[in-house]
Amino acid sequence: MTESRSLDIEVIQQKIQQESAFVERLLTEVGRVIVGQSTMIERLLIGLLADGHVLMEGVPGLAKTLTVKTLAEAIDTKFRRLQFTPDLLPADLIGTLIFDPKDQEFKTKKGPIFANIILADEINRSPAKVQAALLEAMQEHQVTIGENSYKLDDPFLVLATQNPIEQEGTYPLPEAQVDRFMLKLSVEYPTGDEELLIMRRMSAGPPEPVKPVVTPDEIIRARAATQMIYMDQQVERYIVNLVLATRDPAKYGMNDLADLISYGASPRATICLAKTARAHAFLQRRGFVTPDDVRAMGMDVLRHRVLVTYEAEAEEVTPEDVVQRILDRVEVP
Repeated sequence: MTESRSLDIEVIQQKIQQESAFVERLLTEVGRVIVGQSTMIERLLIGLLADGHVLMEGVPGLAKTLTVKTLAEAIDTKFRRLQFTPDLLPADLIGTLIFDPKDQEFKTKKGPIFANIILADEINRSPAKVQAALLEAMQEHQVTIGENSYKLDDPFLVLATQNPIEQEGTYPLPEAQVDRFMLKLSVEYPTGDEELLIMRRMSAGPPEPVKPVVTPDEIIRARAATQMIYMDQQVERYIVNLVLATRDPAKYGMNDLADLISYGASPRATICLAKTARAHAFLQRRGFVTPDDVRAMGMDVLRHRVLVTYEAEAEEVTPEDVVQRILDRVEVP
């Protein structure tokens, strides 16, 4: 590494230390309500820093909704929780035009999408039109009501939940729309000790109200600092190799995976892996990305972007199994 590069990283390191001061305050405040689930909270923060939306999947009762609500309340910003149901309409989400008889004209009534953090609860319970309206807002950061387009506030983050059970009467998100989410998290059960603490804390009365300890400006400054984090060419090549291995595993000596993958990850996965690896380094207070940052984010970035074949399903091989084999076998720089 050249002397100038070392100096650059030192400057970036100081900037990261300065702009990451809020992380400890935020985690402490969230920890007053949420027991465990440290990985889920970290991934939600990474979504916030990398300016990407997060899809969380897990059985009911794992505090997905409570975690998002607590995180949003700890940030001094606008938060809306939307319970997605089969009878929801796009206008219920983005807003509509209402005729004002007094002025004899149509006026815009903005919907709940006009907030900074949106919790889309049970997103797979709403019909395709509503999902499409939400996903358009996620991609474009704007919505169209009538003939006018309206920019959404910054930061704008959609955190969606879905349950892997009770699939009757649901509308599963198409693969192309799931790809819009930067991360897909699989939320696990707590440990025995964590569950004991949850029982004691939640059965003793309502939790204390959460105080806002972070401003939106701090989040925006942290995003700018995250984008400055140095990524070596070898790490960049490692990211590209991981994604290419999902498309052509035989090229990387993984012939056994060739018949198990129907479609590999798109270039959006490459971009998301780079962004989230930088955000992961930021949370570690580092001014440079290591292969470990990439490996830490690989599963959550790739699990919903790798589609397996019928043969894989017959052998009970999941996309997670395929991604894990790729992470284990692609050479680490």
